[in-house]
Amino acid sequence: MDDIKKILAPVDFSDNSCKIVATAASLARRFKAELAVVFVIQSFEDYPGFFVPKMPAQFEEETIRNAEDKMQSFIKECLPPDTAVQSRVLTGDVAEAIVEHAAQTGVDLIVIGTHGYKGLELILFGSVADKVIKTAPCPVLSINPYR
Repeated sequence: MDDIKKILAPVDFSDNSCKIVATAASLARRFKAELAVVFVIQSFEDYPGFFVPKMPAQFEEETIRNAEDKMQSFIKECLPPDTAVQSRVLTGDVAEAIVEHAAQTGVDLIVIGTHGYKGLELILFGSVADKVIKTAPCPVLSINPYR
């Protein structure tokens, strides 16, 4: 595990996300690795059976801008000010976007929480962590934020 140079922490801005990203930052400091934090805006276009009208480009751009603003406030809230971190907002299927981003950017470790979606969302979309663990191009450290 000495060759960890890039760590990716996907977040959903929940209270649990702060715990996950703090752990990822701690690992990044320990390994002297780069830390990247991503948030994925779920796209429903890939789900057959869902009728989702095409959103105007202005709405999509505003959603991305709002998520980027939320990302900046999330990082300020959850990480010490001297933490070097790259952040990015992605769109698409959450698990697929995380895995694709990890592959494209040469991530060496993904740190992900075991709890995110709940209730109906979990039934409809399944566990993002489970999908990432099964398809990631690198090791995945899953963290139960309740323990």
